[in-house]
Amino acid sequence: MNAEQRIAVDHPLRRIRELTDGELRRLSVEFERLYAAGGRPSIAPEKLLRALLLQVLYGRRSERLLMKEMQYNLLFRWFVGLEMDERMWAVTVFTKNRELLLRGEIAQKFLQAVMGQAGELLSDEHFTVDGTLLEAWASRRSFE
Repeated sequence: MNAEQRIAVDHPLRRIRELTDGELRRLSVEFERLYAAGGRPSIAPEKLLRALLLQVLYGRRSERLLMKEMQYNLLFRWFVGLEMDERMWAVTVFTKNRELLLRGEIAQKFLQAVMGQAGELLSDEHFTVDGTLLEAWASRRSFE
């Protein structure tokens, strides 16, 4: 049984992943401009942005804690797009790659787009997200 089969069909992260996948497809051209063809291997920006979204949604206070939880949390690994046996990223590599996305303002665009679609995520099921955290991440490098 793979991770896709283990995640409940009605789990709220399934819908969030659909929304984020659409936004990530729209940003793919910007990803290509941001990353050099050579150099050290980096974390795929789609995976990194999904991981950042999990950090916000689940209130993980540090990247170190997020990486630690992603080692064993099958739901997190599935959402980000990691295989069960895939090696987890080093925190320093994650941080450097995150900074690259923040400098390129892609993380802000992504999180603002997700916020813009938040109304579609509402249901009568209980799933709470602190919108102020999303706003803080979306405008982290902005003075607005």
